[in-house]
Amino acid sequence: MNYQRKTVVASMAGLTLEGMDIMFISFAMSMIVAEFHIDLATGGFISSITNIGMLIGGIIFGILADKFGRVRIFTYTVFLFAIGTALTGLATNIEQIYLFRFLAGIGAGGEYGIGMALVAEAWPKHKQGRVSSYVSTGAQIGVILAALLSAIILPHLGWRALFIVGVIPVVFAFIVRKNLNESPEWLAAQKEKKTSLKQKEGKLSELFRTPRTTITTIALAIMATVQIAGYNGLMIWLPSMLQKSQGLSVSSSALWTISTAVGMIVGMLTFGQFMDRLGAKRSFGIFLLASASAVFLYSFATGSAGVLIGGAIVGFFSNGMFAGYGALISHYYPVHIRSTATNTIFNFGRALGGFSPILVGYLLQNYNMMTAMVYLAALYIISFIVMLSLKQGTSQSTELSAA
Repeated sequence: MNYQRKTVVASMAGLTLEGMDIMFISFAMSMIVAEFHIDLATGGFISSITNIGMLIGGIIFGILADKFGRVRIFTYTVFLFAIGTALTGLATNIEQIYLFRFLAGIGAGGEYGIGMALVAEAWPKHKQGRVSSYVSTGAQIGVILAALLSAIILPHLGWRALFIVGVIPVVFAFIVRKNLNESPEWLAAQKEKKTSLKQKEGKLSELFRTPRTTITTIALAIMATVQIAGYNGLMIWLPSMLQKSQGLSVSSSALWTISTAVGMIVGMLTFGQFMDRLGAKRSFGIFLLASASAVFLYSFATGSAGVLIGGAIVGFFSNGMFAGYGALISHYYPVHIRSTATNTIFNFGRALGGFSPILVGYLLQNYNMMTAMVYLAALYIISFIVMLSLKQGTSQSTELSAA
């Protein structure tokens, strides 16, 4: 296996393990709530504190990866979220769960941007869209793995055993460290830095160095926030929405989840092809407008076939775009700040977008499903408008490298 393929496999596997780790909480939540005698709001804070950890970890490990190397720091992030997950299974109170999920979030937040930077630096720009889509499908594979493991482990061994299984990624970290070399582009940048009189250090302030850089960073952060807000709003609440509005059973709503996840994976692979052939701006424009339309129209879906097919279509467009963010953000920032930019921007979206289910829950409780779907559709329209501010055909890398 050549170096390019190794970066894809490593980054995809890392995102798979991260996705599996995050979904463990969803499947085990009812057992945790019952064991520690907490209310749903207190239980819901577990996800919120994980997202906060992701933002902090994304910034810290992004800076470290730009300074000390992608592969070394990548393995540290995997190790941290694996240990945090395993320790969760040993928690004796809700405060310990908060602490261990925060640690797991720090590791998970650092992993995403570093993996995407590795891929961006190994592949030519005209292939980065499709390669990024291959990596991004790892998150949905992780969801499927978490569902399978939960179905096997939870009924027989309980929620603690499920989280202890999360220590397995430590083995993966050692394999990556042994078999994957450092990014050639990063090594070249380090060599240039040593011989240059004007040394370039990756700093968070570089994301706002000029007016154009600031506009780009803010626009990408808003787009990432919408991506996460839309995904969380759909995946957390739609199954229960459909159970109530369509009278679906729990098993039928589980089938909906699988159908939607399959649609998401196909959408990611398709979006990668679109991005390489049509460019980022056109591809995001098509998928954002289609997402707004699909989400709104889905509120009128009836019958089992309509609900399943409609769910797959919504998943295809709304989460297909997830495949493009790694390549999109990497395009606008040079190598010495790339991991910092990718991690900071996307994990900001995770932290802020992670609160979307609270608003969706409020809309469902006080209004109806139509109102909630209009809110989600409006998010994609906002992202489309913001996306128009990105300068097509001009890489922010040039501006920052020359600064």
